[in-house]
Amino acid sequence: MVKPRPEISMRRQAELLRVNRSGLYYESAPADEEELSVMRRLDQLHLVHPFYGSRKLALELRSEGVLINRKRVQRLMRLMGIVAMVPKPNTSKPAPENKTYPYLLRNLAILWPNQVWAADITYIPMARGFGYLVAIIDWFSRRVLAWRLSNSLDTRFCVDALEEALERFGQPDIFNTDQGSQFTADDFTRPLLDRGVKVSMDGKGRCIDNIFVERLWRSLKYEEIYLNSYDDLGQARTAIAKYMTFFNERRPHQSLGYQTPEAFYAGNMTRAA
Repeated sequence: MVKPRPEISMRRQAELLRVNRSGLYYESAPADEEELSVMRRLDQLHLVHPFYGSRKLALELRSEGVLINRKRVQRLMRLMGIVAMVPKPNTSKPAPENKTYPYLLRNLAILWPNQVWAADITYIPMARGFGYLVAIIDWFSRRVLAWRLSNSLDTRFCVDALEEALERFGQPDIFNTDQGSQFTADDFTRPLLDRGVKVSMDGKGRCIDNIFVERLWRSLKYEEIYLNSYDDLGQARTAIAKYMTFFNERRPHQSLGYQTPEAFYAGNMTRAA
């Protein structure tokens, strides 16, 4: 998106897009192909067995012929931002100075659009590196409201997705996330609290508390990501944009009476109005 142009400086482009200018000049070191292959397989195993911790993942990889120990698996899991869903201390990593919030969705009936929104981040493998994808969905309709792709786990790309969702779709009654530092940061929670939105956060290590976003990740990865190989974030962003349009507008969901998320969202918004 940001390119050298004679008519507008890189600084001004960064200001207009509200991105950190230092990130425009960052070039990551070439990733090791063997390590990327292991990370891709870890991601696949985590989707199938989200309750597996580093011990079981290491055993699973060794059974497939990969020479790896638990310590290396733990390092890669931290790098990828994945944790087992089994509750245990310190699986989520909020910044110590950031406030966390209680989980508000237990036994709550979700009955209308914009009642509950949820957000999560997932790891995106590429041929020569990896990225992180954040998505915001409406729980009632499963509609993806906004998303962003980044090469780092900072807060800004999450805030950008939140601002787009609020601008285009109004606001929810409750917004649910995990306890990661991106979502506990004041830059992320303040726009919600200022609008009177109740902030809800998953229990530590419990990805099942945000199950509908986890199902989106599974669909995206098995129907798009794992079928293709992207050289860089630009290629990945183009492919993910096409898939999100397909997911919202063309992919019928059995739980929605075989309607698409967009049709179900729009139809129920009309009835609610």
